[in-house]
Order: sequence, then structure tokens, then C-alpha cells
Amino acid sequence: MSVDTASSDTVFSILNKGLKLETVEDVQTFVEEILAKEKLETVILSGNSFGVEAAQALAGALKNKNSIKVVNASDIFTGRLRDEVPQAVRAICDALEDKQSLVELNFSDNAFGPAGAEPMVDFLTNNRWFQVLKLNNNGLGVRGGTIIGQALLEAAKKNNEEGKKSSLRTIIAGRNRLENGSSKYLANAFAAHGTLVDIRLPQNGIRPEGIAVFSKGLAACKDLEVIDFQDNTFTTDGSVAFAEALPKWKKLKNLNIGDCMLEVAGGVAIVESLLKGCNNQLQTLNLQYNEIDRKSVSLLAQAISSHLKELSSLELNGNKIHPEDSSIADVKAALEEHGHDNALGDLHDMENGYSLRVGGEKTASIPPHGHHY
Repeated sequence: MSVDTASSDTVFSILNKGLKLETVEDVQTFVEEILAKEKLETVILSGNSFGVEAAQALAGALKNKNSIKVVNASDIFTGRLRDEVPQAVRAICDALEDKQSLVELNFSDNAFGPAGAEPMVDFLTNNRWFQVLKLNNNGLGVRGGTIIGQALLEAAKKNNEEGKKSSLRTIIAGRNRLENGSSKYLANAFAAHGTLVDIRLPQNGIRPEGIAVFSKGLAACKDLEVIDFQDNTFTTDGSVAFAEALPKWKKLKNLNIGDCMLEVAGGVAIVESLLKGCNNQLQTLNLQYNEIDRKSVSLLAQAISSHLKELSSLELNGNKIHPEDSSIADVKAALEEHGHDNALGDLHDMENGYSLRVGGEKTASIPPHGHHY
């Protein structure tokens, strides 16, 4: 079985070969190729299925490599039994625990649930050099999210005891049903590290109380550039808490809180926070399907004109406002002021059960149509 490599000595890849690897013999060729790469930096295992023996054998080879920077182990357990996966995860994590060169570990798209989080604890607690953790679409649930949060918090405590700055920069953990139950543990960990630049937790069933907890924890991460909470539930309470934290993120470039049901008052709170001028590096903003109305959009136009000069992508579709409302025209004009004529996304699914206003005067009533949710 041949190995696709982008660089003969730095990359090992069996990406999307669809191999079902069971035994030591099944991966012997791969083990030999890994061991032969003296400057191995990138390992890509994705799109294959590993049994326990195969994973342990491959992990044994990785344990001898001290230049590894990236390990992509996403989608590697298709068709595996529930008791197989934790053993394989543990083998890979144990092999990487002492790797000071490691930058990124990706276990996304493995439906291992909380049982897959447990064997990661030692790695997350003891490897305090890696920067990027990708656990997207793993079915972690509240328990799994709690386990990850507690392990990361322990790592932060060790850093503090040693006077070592955290290396953690990126957490991607969407589609995991983290919900409110894990929010305290994860948020405490994020705050303790304080170094996050990129946090993405879309589609996690997080409700207003959890959003408030996350907002408070992430407020300690002053260098945040990317925040993605799409398709969770803010309502007014969560929005107000998020709005209070927003000025802390002065380096924020990409904010995605679309499909979060901000509600009218919540939308106003968030846009009023943007009006303070603390987020003037913002480049992309997603506020679609949030039940916000023309007041928020009018305020947003002011914020764009005054402060958001870098905003080159804006999504407002699916809100409680007609696309020909004067506030939309104001937003377009504000974007054009800064040379972003095409920044506003499509408005084909705006909430039309509201009076059309032009220049602030009611001119027509538009019948409602189907809701996005």
C-alpha cells in the first residue's frame, strides 16, 4: 500500500484511502515509512478505519518522532465497536503526550462521545505545548465537554504553578451537544488559559445561561480574533451578557452569531456594544436569522460608518425587517463609505410581516411568509 506524501521526509498521509486496518501486520508498511522519516512533521490518518491493534502499532511509531507538528486523526473509527475506540484514542494520545513540537491535534468527525474524551485527559493535562485542538462533531455531550474542560483547567493550573504562559490558541468543538451543563467547566478553562485566539462552538444546544457563562469566561481571552457560536440560543439574556464581553475583544476579526435567536432587545444590546468602537478590526459579521428588527440595523449602520471600517462581509438575512427598509439602505451606504460595496449578503428570506418603512415613514404592509426555524 503506497503512501501519498507532499514531502518525502516531513509528511505521512493515507488520507481518504478507505482502509480498514485491524492488525499490526495491516499497518506494518506504514510503521516502517513513519520510522524512516527523520523530520516527520505532519501525520494524516483521516478517512480510514483503525482497530485497536492497528492504532497501537501506528502510535508506537509516532512515539519515537519528536518533530511532529500536526496529527489529523479525524474520521478514523467508522464501523468500530464502542469499546474499541477509547483504546485507540488513548494509544494515539499517549504517543503525543510528551511532544513539545506538537501544534495541532484533530480528532473531529469521530462519534466517540464522552467515552472518547476520557482517554484524552492525560494528554490534555500534560502536553502544554500544543496550540490547536479540533473536536468538531464528536458527540461529546455534557459529560464529554465537562471532561475536556476539567483536563484543560488542570493544564492551566500547572502552567500557573510553573509561571508558564499557556500555548492554547484554538478550540473547535461544534456539533457536540455541549449544552449548558458543560459550559462552566469549559468557560473556566478558557479563562484560566486566557490565550485563545479562535473559539468555535456552533450547534451545541447552548442556551442563554450557558452563553452568559461562556461570555464571562472568554472575556479573559483578550486576543480573540474568531468567535463562532452559530446556531445556539442567546435570547435577550444571553445577548446582554455577550454584549458586555464584546468590548474586551479588541482584536476580533470574525464574529458568527447567526441563527442564535438574539431577539429584538438582544440585537440592540449587541449592536450598541459595537457602537462603543472597541471592535474596529471586525471583518466578518453574521447576524442572520436572529429575530432582530430595524432598530438594531439602524444602529448597526451607525457602528459601521463610525467604527467598522474593515467590515467586508455582513449577513442580515432572515430577520424581522423588509429588505427595502431605509435602515438596510443605511447599512449599504455605510459599507460603501469604506469601499465594501458588495459586503452585504443575500436578503431573500427576510421576515416580511412588518411594515415597510422608507425614510422612517410607514408606506406599506408586507404579508408574512414562512419562518426559517
